[in-house]
Amino acid sequence: MTAVLVVGSGISGLWTAIRAAEAGCEVTVVTKAAIDEGSTPWAQGGIAAAVFAGDAPERHAADTLAAGAGLGDPEAIEILTSEGPARIRDLIRFGVAFDRDESGIARGLEAAHSRARILHAGGDSTGAAIEAALVGTVRRRGIRVLEHATLVDLVVEGGRVVGAQVLVEGGADGAGSMRELRADAVVLATGGSGMLYAHTTNPDVATGDGVAAAARAGAEVADLEFVQFHPTALAVPGTPLISEAVRGEGAVIRDAGGHRFLLDVDPRGELAPRDVVARAVWRRMAEQGGEPARLDATALGAEFLARRFPSLDRACRAAGFDWSLEPVPIVPAAHYAMGGIVTDLDGRSSLLGLWAVGEAARTGVHGANRLASNSLLEGAVFAERAAAAIAHAASAPADLISHVHDSGYTIRRTGGGPGPGGAADRISADADAGRVSGPVEREELQRLMWDHVGLERDAAGLAEASARLDAWHAPEPVDRRSVEDRNLLELARLTVAAALARSESIGAHTRTDEPAAPAGARSAHRPTLERQAA
Repeated sequence: MTAVLVVGSGISGLWTAIRAAEAGCEVTVVTKAAIDEGSTPWAQGGIAAAVFAGDAPERHAADTLAAGAGLGDPEAIEILTSEGPARIRDLIRFGVAFDRDESGIARGLEAAHSRARILHAGGDSTGAAIEAALVGTVRRRGIRVLEHATLVDLVVEGGRVVGAQVLVEGGADGAGSMRELRADAVVLATGGSGMLYAHTTNPDVATGDGVAAAARAGAEVADLEFVQFHPTALAVPGTPLISEAVRGEGAVIRDAGGHRFLLDVDPRGELAPRDVVARAVWRRMAEQGGEPARLDATALGAEFLARRFPSLDRACRAAGFDWSLEPVPIVPAAHYAMGGIVTDLDGRSSLLGLWAVGEAARTGVHGANRLASNSLLEGAVFAERAAAAIAHAASAPADLISHVHDSGYTIRRTGGGPGPGGAADRISADADAGRVSGPVEREELQRLMWDHVGLERDAAGLAEASARLDAWHAPEPVDRRSVEDRNLLELARLTVAAALARSESIGAHTRTDEPAAPAGARSAHRPTLERQAA
């Protein structure tokens, strides 16, 4: 029986676990907090799929490619959008009760979608409804779950990943214990890395543990320069997200003087792609001395807001705002990582035995900017494919590597030669040599990333960030905090290196010292980050 270790318990991790178990694998799920914590329950807006009359997967694919500034992988996007409707039907079978109206399942419109195709549950609690359904399925089927266990490193033997080292919290003295978990296949579903930034909509578990561990093990990672900043986070401590679905229902963004300025930037106004809206809000804030912009949902009325967005209604009122009567202050905040561990179309990484799904993976579907409500869909679609491929690989182990090359991705192992882009494409993540020793402070790192690697970057700021990051050293991984700080430092270095390497402005990556490439001349080249061979 194939032993499968799934690290992470959001939609992609639990989906992989359920399907692998159904295929006869022996599955263990490891999660850093409780099983139902993480980013999936925080997803408010919904899940996108072409399941309604008047829509088609091809339209969804075109919207996805356009939102990604043309850098998305067309084959991956075709899989996402064509297989998406089947995964929605699976979610319904898992027990997700999508909201309904007089026409059947209700649909919403979000930015950069040409059709209203967003399914939601509980108004603005879609992720929570999906998480609850999947957790219930895992528990009913008796899949083993190890909670409060933090990924420390991957175990690699003979060039193959054979397990993971985890730090399990607890014990009589309150200290954690290191454990090595062996498996035939390790699946990283550890989510994103919003905690790199001083302001984020992510939960505090989002420290990029899987991507950092994979990079240390020699796996290829890419597109880390593409960090999506959500344009509408409530401007209060914790920057809670205000879903894009609110704008889809008709809310508008105004400046301090009450002007609806988005129409001056893009004819789509508030429904332009997220990178466009976030930059416009950021720049208008700078013009008005840092004062937040305002989200004006007053035209929607108190009854509609409370019914359609119950969680957001409570959050606004808890922060002291009646958003049915007054516009609420908003700021951009780090939201989603488009980059991550490079995978093929079935979740395989460049290391034998290692797979990645969800936000930790770079499948190619998002390009330079994720289309709203495609994240939950990506988790479901590619987890389904990964579980099937893992089960198949158990009977055909040679298949593990052939599909990576067939997918069209450039896979470079540690110490391998450069790919088509030449030696200049290689970016060293080995910052140990010549470094001035000093302990990393998380809050200082987050401020540094926000100031120099945020919505807008330039070479001077990135160089300063690189130098300061290289002057810090990671702590020994002895508890969850130190493990996370080590990962954040490694990811910060990789992200800065990627942002320096991509000089053109495109999608979520804005270089103020370099003009945007013309739409027809944008480069599809992705700088690849590698650790240097020992």
